[in-house]
Amino acid sequence: MSSISDIQLHIQNIKYSSPTIYSGIEILLVLDGELAVETDKSMHQLSEDHLFVINRNQPYEISGIQKNTVLKMGIPDSFLSHFYPEYRFHTFNLFSPEIDRGKENTITELRMLLAEVMVIHFRQEEGYKLEMGERISKILLILIRRFKTDKTMDVEVNVEDDRLKAIITFIEQHYDEPLTLEEVANKFYLSFSYFSRYFKKQLGIGFTRYMMNIRLKHSLKDLLYTKDSITHIALKHGFPNAKAFTNLFKEVYGETPFSYREKNAKEHVNLVQNYDFDDKEALLSSPEILIKLRLLIAKGEDTKTISDIETNFESITIDIQSPNKRKLHHPDNLLMIGELRELQKESVRNQVLLAKDGLQIKYIGIHKLLTGRTIAPDVETDELIPTTSPYYNSDEAIEFLKSNHLSLYVHVRYNRIASEQEVYLEKLQRFFKHCITVFGYRYVESWCVMITDALDTYQNKEELEIFYLKIHGLLKSMIPNLKIGVHLPFSFKKVAINSNDNWILQQSEYIDFIAFQANIHEVIDYKELNDTNFDLAKSFIKEKTEKVKRYLKHYSIEKPLHLITWNTVSGNTRYTNGTFFRGALVFNDAISISDAIETLGFWINTETHEKGLDMNSIPLEGMEMFHYFNGKRPVFFAMSFFNRLRGNIIASGPLFIMTENELGYQLVLMNSTIINPFLSIEDTFLQKLMKEIRVTINLIPSGTYQIRKFIFDKDHGALYKLWWENNSEFGIDREIIDYITQSSHPSLEVFDETIDGEWSFYSYLTVNAIHFFEIRKVFF
Repeated sequence: MSSISDIQLHIQNIKYSSPTIYSGIEILLVLDGELAVETDKSMHQLSEDHLFVINRNQPYEISGIQKNTVLKMGIPDSFLSHFYPEYRFHTFNLFSPEIDRGKENTITELRMLLAEVMVIHFRQEEGYKLEMGERISKILLILIRRFKTDKTMDVEVNVEDDRLKAIITFIEQHYDEPLTLEEVANKFYLSFSYFSRYFKKQLGIGFTRYMMNIRLKHSLKDLLYTKDSITHIALKHGFPNAKAFTNLFKEVYGETPFSYREKNAKEHVNLVQNYDFDDKEALLSSPEILIKLRLLIAKGEDTKTISDIETNFESITIDIQSPNKRKLHHPDNLLMIGELRELQKESVRNQVLLAKDGLQIKYIGIHKLLTGRTIAPDVETDELIPTTSPYYNSDEAIEFLKSNHLSLYVHVRYNRIASEQEVYLEKLQRFFKHCITVFGYRYVESWCVMITDALDTYQNKEELEIFYLKIHGLLKSMIPNLKIGVHLPFSFKKVAINSNDNWILQQSEYIDFIAFQANIHEVIDYKELNDTNFDLAKSFIKEKTEKVKRYLKHYSIEKPLHLITWNTVSGNTRYTNGTFFRGALVFNDAISISDAIETLGFWINTETHEKGLDMNSIPLEGMEMFHYFNGKRPVFFAMSFFNRLRGNIIASGPLFIMTENELGYQLVLMNSTIINPFLSIEDTFLQKLMKEIRVTINLIPSGTYQIRKFIFDKDHGALYKLWWENNSEFGIDREIIDYITQSSHPSLEVFDETIDGEWSFYSYLTVNAIHFFEIRKVFF
C-alpha cells in the first residue's frame, strides 16, 4: 500500500549527479543558482524559480553550472499507480521557461505547493501527513489536467495497418504486465488462431518473441542507470524470472546482463549535498532557504488560479493567411430611453453619453412622443404670438441629441392614439414642422418612425393599415427621406404572422424598414425548472432572424431589418437573482446576426423601461445597459467589445472570432454556455463548464507585438457579484454604490511578445466569459 512515506523529498546543492533513472516522476524546483539537466532526449538549463519534470523511466544526469539550491520531489510508481494507474501511458511536458503564455499562474501555484510540502514536512506538526497528502494531490492534479501528453511509443516497425498500430501501442503500454496472446486477441475482438497468424505475417515475428524483445529493450535503461539487482529488473519488466531474462539477454547481446552492466554502466558519481530534514538544525542553518520557501508561498497565495478545477479542454488553430476573409459589419445601435423628457435628467444624459462612446449609439428610441409629460398641453391665450412654447421640454432634449450626433427613433403605438387619430396626426404635423424650423431639415430626415400595435389589441387590422398609410403620407410629404417602418408581429413557432397582419406584406412599397422582436420567452419559461427547451435558446436569436428574412423573401420583400427587442438566457434576472452571467451569450448573438440586420436595440435601464410601458415589475424582455444606480450591466461591456472589434474577419468558430485591421489583429475567445439559469447558483456545477483553450496562431508576421488582454467574466465586470459582496440587510449608501459602480469592469493585462511566425497560449474561461486580445504590431 502506497503512502506519503514513499514520497522522496530533498533540498540539495548539486555539483554533479550521475546518470540515473527513476521509477516514477521527479520534480525539480531551482531555489537559486544554475544547473543543467541532460535527459535521453534533450538538454535543459535551469536557473532560479525554474520548474522541470523528469518523467517515468527517463534517464538523466545533472551538472551544476553555478552554486545552486534545488528542491527535489520524487513520486514513485507505487504512489502514482495506486491513485492514477493511467499515468504510465502519459508523460508530463513541463519546463517552466518554455510554457505557453496563460499558464503562468499555474506555475506559480505549483511552486507554492512544492514549498508548502517542504515546510510542512520540516515542521512535522500534528496531522502533517494529511497536509502533505493534500498538497501532493493538488500537484498531481495540476500535472494531469494541465501538462499531460500522450506518451509517444518508439515503434520500430513501419506499418500502415491502423489496427496493428493500435495493437503495438497497447503492447508498449502494458509490456510489463503478464500479457498473453489470447488476452490481446480478445482485446481487439480477434480469434486466438487468426491473431497469431495475422501478427506474425505483418511483423515477421511471433507474438511471444515480440513481447520478450520489447521487455528486453526497456530493461536496458535500468541495467545501465540503476544499481537494481538483475532479478528486480527482470520482474519489473515483465519477465517471469531472472533466468528467462538472462537467457534472452545472452541470446541477443552475446553476454550475461551482469557482464554487460560491468562494461557499459554509467559511472555513478554524486557530488550532492542533501539537507537532512530529520535534523532541523541543518535547515535552520540556512535561513535563506526558509525565506525563499516563504516567498514562493506568498506569491502563490496572491495569485488566484483555477488549476485544481477540472475544465473542458479545447484546442484552436488559426491560420492568419486564410483566403476566406470578410468585412465585419456593425449594425446601428438603438438605445431606448422611454420619454424624451428623460433626457432632462443628468443621470440619463450621462448614461446616454457613456453608451454612445462605448457602443457607437446612433438612435435614441422614445415612446409617447406627443403624449406623456414631454410636450405641454395646449392652453388658451389671447396672445397673438404665444410667449410659452409647448415644445420647450422636447427642444431641450432634441438639442442635446443633435449636439451629440444622435437621431430620434420614434415608436408610435396605435393602441394609444386609435380613438383620436386625426387629432394625433394634426399634432404630429405641427411637431415635425416645428423641429424642421428649429433643428433643420437635414437633421430631422435622419430620424426613424416605427408604427406598431404593441399590445396586439385590434382585431380589425384595416384600421392600423389605414392609419399607417395616413401617417406615412403625412410625414413623407414633409420629409421624403424620413425612414418610416412597421413592427412585424412574427411568431417563431408558427413561422408566420397572423392573417390580420397581412396588410404589411401587401403595402411593402410604403415601408422603409421592418422591425421585429426576438424574445427568448417565446421558447422557454424560467418558472419551469424542468423545461427542456433550453437547448432552443442556443441559437434562438439567429434562427428567428433567419426565419424572418426567409419569410419576407418568400413574398419578395427585402427591407432593412431592425431588431428592436431581444434577449438571451437569462434576461429575466428577477427569477434568477442576477446570478447567471451571460456576457459571451450577448456577444455571440450580436455577432451571429450582425450581417443580417441594420439596427440593434437596447434599453437604457429597467426603470425607464417600466415607465415606457406604464408597468411595474415588467418581464425583462430587452437588453438593459445600466442599473438603477448607473452601474454598467454585462450587456454594456459585451457590446462595447463587439464595437471594439474592427476590420476583416479572418477566422471564426463556436469558440472564437479573429479580425485583422490597420493596427494588427484582434481575437475574441468565448465560452458560450446555455444552461437553466437556476443552476447558476451552483458553483460546483459551473466549474464543470469552464473551458481551457489552447490557441495556436500560424503564419503571423514575425516581429514584436504589444498584447492587450481584457477579461470579462463573473469576477471581472459582473455587477451583481460586487453587489452581493458589499450589501447588507441594512442597505447600502452612496459610498458603497460608487465603489460597486467603479469596480465593476473587465480586467486589463498588457504585455509584449516577440513572435516568429507562430504564437500559442492558453486561456481559462469561466461560464460565458469573454477574453478579448488586441495583438498590435510594434513599428520601430
